[in-house]
Amino acid sequence: MNGLNAKSVLAPAAVLLVICILVSAALAGTNLLTRDRIAQAQAKKAEESRMVVLPGAESFEELDGHYVGKDGGGNAVGYVFETEGKGYGGTVKVMTGIGTDGSITGVVILSHSETPGLGANAEKESFREQYKQPVANNVGGIKVVKFQAPKDGEIQAMTGATITSAAVTNAVNSAVEQYQNAYQSEGGN
Repeated sequence: MNGLNAKSVLAPAAVLLVICILVSAALAGTNLLTRDRIAQAQAKKAEESRMVVLPGAESFEELDGHYVGKDGGGNAVGYVFETEGKGYGGTVKVMTGIGTDGSITGVVILSHSETPGLGANAEKESFREQYKQPVANNVGGIKVVKFQAPKDGEIQAMTGATITSAAVTNAVNSAVEQYQNAYQSEGGN
């Protein structure tokens, strides 16, 4: 009886082991086949996002952790920074474009884990457009307001998603700080 019990345990375990090996091999193979396509798709999405946040640029050059947007003549038209803030559902990754004059030219939400219908509304253009404002001399950064009309240097929080609004704003303010440290301290480009 002992041999019968061992066989009844080992046979299913061996079958399960073979199945696990085959599934793992299939997943590894799929990863190898799609890795390059995924990387290309991500690079294309990043390039498209840079064009959205800095519409005057025709090309981008990576420099010290950010991008310099250039026009057709090779002149700098602005800068693109990727930053993040802590949202309600996790990290909110943001791409911010800043023109050479110090104005925010655009904001794109790259990724988030925010609540659908609330925090996910940060992706809407009506929310992101609020950030298009001059910030070259704004030392305190952009502020989030809730129950009043925003003035210069402020944005209106999304209803029911103040934490997400603050996360995006913190990420944008981080981009502005990086811009100020890199370009305003040396008097421009």
